[in-house]
Amino acid sequence: MALSIQSNMASMSIQNQLGRSNDSLSTALERLGSGFRINSAKDDAAGLQIASRLNAQVKGQEAGIYNGNNAMSMMQTAEGAFDEMTNIAYRMKELATQGASDANGATEWAAQSAEYTALTSELDSIMKNTSFGGTLLLEGTGNKFADAAGVKFQVGSSTAETLTVDISGSLDATTGVAKNIDDIQGLTTGGFASVAEAQAHLALIDTLIAGVGGARSALGASMNRLEHTMTNVTNMKENTQAASSTLMDADFAAETSNMTKQQLLMNSGISVLSTANSTTQMIGSLLR
Repeated sequence: MALSIQSNMASMSIQNQLGRSNDSLSTALERLGSGFRINSAKDDAAGLQIASRLNAQVKGQEAGIYNGNNAMSMMQTAEGAFDEMTNIAYRMKELATQGASDANGATEWAAQSAEYTALTSELDSIMKNTSFGGTLLLEGTGNKFADAAGVKFQVGSSTAETLTVDISGSLDATTGVAKNIDDIQGLTTGGFASVAEAQAHLALIDTLIAGVGGARSALGASMNRLEHTMTNVTNMKENTQAASSTLMDADFAAETSNMTKQQLLMNSGISVLSTANSTTQMIGSLLR
């Protein structure tokens, strides 16, 4: 290579290499400091776009899991009400069965009817007052599960990931549990004073028990489905997060190694640059 005082090619080449090493060192330090492989679009434009889409999906899945937990709590509240209604209906059947006997007199029928009527009122109260978060579930204005359209829960990140629970047929005011309770209350004012009246109530109680059982069965099936749905959504979220992490997160071992490498290159480059710059002094000495 010719000696020149106009251009020091060796020095310029080393300076360029030092610039590249400095850029690489800065990138490694930034990644180690932030913990992310991608800190701006220039690091990996395609990777950032994919990761952004994956992160959006994860956020939707997290919200879906939150909705699913609320949905389960709501259904458990309704199922708990049905459970208590079933227990009440069993006791009412017991009382009506006791009353369907001529061994009873007016005093016995009056005592049985008093408890029977009170239990009927409690059934009606449970139907009208069972709520979740201030929203009625079984009967009344704005109720949820009695709505003919069913109750819809968004349990995933896409519009297709929904769960609809429809037990409105079991709660219908004209054919369902609400109608059964109204029939019991309307028959001899909810009590009985003879074998025939007690037997009439037995038939209504059997219908009520079947209706509540049907509602519980349908609700239980939806709860089981929701559990499986939530397990699947949770699994998808974990895998989506893993995919996003692979794209976004820095490999600390690799970045630490790269940082050390670039630091060595910088140190050696600075040392060699000093030597390259000294060549101009060598040319000057030739002119003396």
